[in-house]
Amino acid sequence: MAKQTWLTGITTSGTPHLGNYVGAIRPAVEASSNPDRDGFYFLADYHAMIKNQDPALLRQSRQEISAAWLALGLDTERSTFYRQSDIPEIMELTWMLTCLTAKGLMNRAHAYKALVQENIDNKAADPDRAITMGLFNYPILMSADILMFRATHVPVGRDQVQHLEMARDIAQRFNHHYGDLLVLPQAVVDERASVLAGLDGRKMSKSYGNTIPLFESAKKLRKSIMKIKTNSQEPGEPKDPEGNTVFEIFRAFATEEQTRTMRDDFAGGISWGDAKQRLFELVDAVLEEPRHRYDELMANPERIDRQVRRGAEKARELSQPYLRELRRAVGVA
Repeated sequence: MAKQTWLTGITTSGTPHLGNYVGAIRPAVEASSNPDRDGFYFLADYHAMIKNQDPALLRQSRQEISAAWLALGLDTERSTFYRQSDIPEIMELTWMLTCLTAKGLMNRAHAYKALVQENIDNKAADPDRAITMGLFNYPILMSADILMFRATHVPVGRDQVQHLEMARDIAQRFNHHYGDLLVLPQAVVDERASVLAGLDGRKMSKSYGNTIPLFESAKKLRKSIMKIKTNSQEPGEPKDPEGNTVFEIFRAFATEEQTRTMRDDFAGGISWGDAKQRLFELVDAVLEEPRHRYDELMANPERIDRQVRRGAEKARELSQPYLRELRRAVGVA
């Protein structure tokens, strides 16, 4: 059986939080050492420009996210870890794909349609008000990210499945014109992937301002956890663990035995203060060593840069000859 190629993009749009770790980073790090896969993990810094036009913030986020993945154990020997912006072949392929992509296909992208509808609802004179071509063309750049490295499998959230379908459509159109050169990727949706609630009970998200940063100090981590919203049940009153933010975050970090014990303690009426303290101790223990590695990397940014540049060199050993092949196919070489 042919070796599978898995590709994951990491948008550099803010400080990593516990939800990022549980939902994306941890499973990807575990998969990075799988000998049956070729793994590609990239920092999607050009994608981040769609929403972030602050150069200092973009650089800071890119550094923090790189350090987080490395500190948490991404296997950069078995896998390829690189910055999107270090692979110029991706941008050239983006233009090739743009020239073949029907505007009607992009019109159907969920993110674009949602913003148009918002403008209509707000009675804007122009339905496209404040919508950039970066946002409109986002699925084409995403397609180039995937197709450049002939990814066979792409882990995505359910909201990104449409973009994978678009990548397949675009690749099929390219192959129809120029020959069977692009690999059609397959979306991988893990229905069991954990989605953590944030401080206010909604999905943990930077846009809601309810996140718990992944590598803040132990003191700040405890302070954040103590802010988690709970109900007014008193100590001694049985508490329902299902749908409870404290329990859900605990379960995401705990062993099965630890989870069973905490569930029993909820039924026995554990106080919210004690439950949050237990949660803090668990999360802090899991993150203590990675936090030290993260702090060391952030204090020595040249180590981060060295790692991602080495990854880019590995990636370009594949992207450069492949692009030459594609350039010949379309007639510009």
